[in-house]
Amino acid sequence: MARPVTLFTGQWADLPLETLAAKAASWGFDGLELACWGDHFEVDKALGNDSYVRSRRDILEQHGLKVFAVSNHLVGQAVCDRIDERHKSILPPRVWGDGKPDGVQRRAAEEMMNTARAAKALGVGVVPGFTGSSIWHLLYSFPPVAPSMIDAGFRDFADRWNPILDAFDEAGVRFALEVHPTEIAFDVSSAQRAVDAVNRRPAFGFNYDPSHFGYQGVDYVGFIERFGDRIYHAHMKDVWWSDVPKQSGVFGGHLDFGHRERYWDFRSIGRGKIDFEEIVRALNRVGYAGPLSIEWEDGGMDREFGAREACAKIKATDFAPSRVAFDAAFARE
Repeated sequence: MARPVTLFTGQWADLPLETLAAKAASWGFDGLELACWGDHFEVDKALGNDSYVRSRRDILEQHGLKVFAVSNHLVGQAVCDRIDERHKSILPPRVWGDGKPDGVQRRAAEEMMNTARAAKALGVGVVPGFTGSSIWHLLYSFPPVAPSMIDAGFRDFADRWNPILDAFDEAGVRFALEVHPTEIAFDVSSAQRAVDAVNRRPAFGFNYDPSHFGYQGVDYVGFIERFGDRIYHAHMKDVWWSDVPKQSGVFGGHLDFGHRERYWDFRSIGRGKIDFEEIVRALNRVGYAGPLSIEWEDGGMDREFGAREACAKIKATDFAPSRVAFDAAFARE
């Protein structure tokens, strides 16, 4: 049986959950990955009111949809980040508070612990999200960056996230970092360092998303092979990058997404350069049986057209692994 195809609701938070659920069902999705912003899944309400959790499930069930994960990327970003005014726009007021960095980071960590508890209340076992990073600004090593500075950044990540992961363990829920620029892990090498920093504890794994690897030149199929037992959730998102030099490169030139001078841009499924069949084959090899969750982003396409098309394309690409050798019928005793 092929995997369920879900829609990540993060880019649709302007729509009420009931409206989006009806649309997603009509587009052919099997479920939703609920974002912890908009009205889709509110952590404080989930912990304070049993009827709220039931209301989320009732909305999905009315449309024949399931939920396998709730995602809290925005709050997770503030746990390790160097806090500035940008974070105010992505955080709930109760987490932002007075905006003083230490308090923001502390409240963000508490909210992530509560997200694990809220996920348990909803009956799901995975929370995809971000970690933030205190060392992202050191990516390009000039002025020269001492190795001890990078080491300190990974220690900071471990110090801040181990208590959060303790809460995940207590709830029986796993955290799935979306490996992504601006996070503590953004490619294969940094992902391995993140795993090692938390002593390979099972509560910490990954939300696989190939779109953040392709334009960097990172082996996005190799990531599956390396971390197969830690892929707890999977986003399906495409990305395009140019075959010829452009006026801005991998770093984006401070240009908005969709600008014609960008070297790379996110695209709807099948309209970029990611090889989704190879991804499906690799996920089959490592035994990943969870949902394929479409994170739809394409600044040049109507999103409802794109979501419907993306759902159909992923369903057509996904397939269960074989249980027999194709030439078994020819075997002789």
